[in-house]
Amino acid sequence: MQRRIGAGHHRRALKPAAWALVGLASMLAAGCSGKPSDESGTPVVKVAYWGGPEEVGIIQDLIAQWQRQHPEVQVRLEHTPFSAYVSRLLTRMAGNVAPDIMAVEVNLFPGLWAKDAFLSLKPFIEQDPDFHLDEFFPEVLARFTVDGQLYAIPRDTAPFACVFYNKRLFDEAHVAYPTDEWTWDELLRIAKQLTKVEGERVTQYGFYAWAWQNFVYSNGGQLVNDLRRPTRCLLGQPKALDGLQFYSDLMNVHRVAPTPVALGNLAMGAQQLFMTQRVAMFSSGFWEVPVLRQITDFGWDVVMFPRGPRDVRAFGTGGTGYCILKSSKHPELAWQVLKALAGDDGQARLAEMGLAQPANRRVAEGPAFAQSALPPQNKQMLNQAVKYAVYEPFIPEWREIFELHVLPELDAVFHGQKSAKDAMASAVPKADAALAERKREGTNAQP
Repeated sequence: MQRRIGAGHHRRALKPAAWALVGLASMLAAGCSGKPSDESGTPVVKVAYWGGPEEVGIIQDLIAQWQRQHPEVQVRLEHTPFSAYVSRLLTRMAGNVAPDIMAVEVNLFPGLWAKDAFLSLKPFIEQDPDFHLDEFFPEVLARFTVDGQLYAIPRDTAPFACVFYNKRLFDEAHVAYPTDEWTWDELLRIAKQLTKVEGERVTQYGFYAWAWQNFVYSNGGQLVNDLRRPTRCLLGQPKALDGLQFYSDLMNVHRVAPTPVALGNLAMGAQQLFMTQRVAMFSSGFWEVPVLRQITDFGWDVVMFPRGPRDVRAFGTGGTGYCILKSSKHPELAWQVLKALAGDDGQARLAEMGLAQPANRRVAEGPAFAQSALPPQNKQMLNQAVKYAVYEPFIPEWREIFELHVLPELDAVFHGQKSAKDAMASAVPKADAALAERKREGTNAQP
């Protein structure tokens, strides 16, 4: 059983006034040059992160530029593949060899925050006249804020709001392109028009989506009764059930989307299905863009995920921020490095390559993203989509509860083996019991 963690407890003593008044060089002289350091005594700031080759290259360039201006500090970049990232970081934290800065994904943040490992960044921000928090999307900042303390600076946001569509297939079927104001009914109608069947075999699907939760949220449903302090799972409520059933029916009744079995038989991911024109539309996030920009034989664009029948707009989301760990020996230096990692230049370069939507609203609305001529043409809609994004419940146990009790029943729904109502009648009581047990034991902080 873990204690309740208060946002202000055991916070490491900070010296933001030192760098605010006399700069980085004076900060080193003021007592920030202790261990860890290299053999020459140069302070070392370690950064843990993940990412593909393009993202790694951008981060390396950002830090190389910063190092040229600050040779008195050594920044050590420590890359780990995402699949092993959390387990490796937890091992390092337990062994007292944690990095100074770590990248953290928005839906992994609650579990890591509950370890009481992060410094509040509020003191740094208050003493830094060059940093302007009001430039960031407030919805993203809210995810990283607990009890009025901000624990991460967001680098990017990633609403599951994109529906990519093949203009050639629309044109050949004489179907008008969707708009950001379309609905579930229009999605189904268009998907039927763009689905091709030969005998019993579907040769072209109209639609594919992996984010089933979008259909819960955009029908007015919820996963739990309170994202910050959940005590009940609400997937058995009518709005959630209708959303789950609609999603399942796209695959198993209307046959406009591939079932899990069909997807396995095709041995292709959503990107490949779209690029080989086996699916006319697919729902995902902006991170798909770098690969889609390689398409040369047909035009494509993106549209916002449709509204549900109750005129609700909502979808899941991802994104990344940077935190400073309490164990850092050089927190003020880490703040300077963090600003370089999450700054305008890095966000703009990731956006230009199609890797990420900036979390800084000013950058997102500028030439690197919304005003860029590079495809997709309609990407500016994502800046509006941020306000409709829904995060996962803010408790570290949620993923375990979900994967143990809910996911197996959802798999039965998506395979057409159970109705959403029957499946959730089995799953919800188990999830509720796990949430109740968590409350009885008082595990981890209620933010």
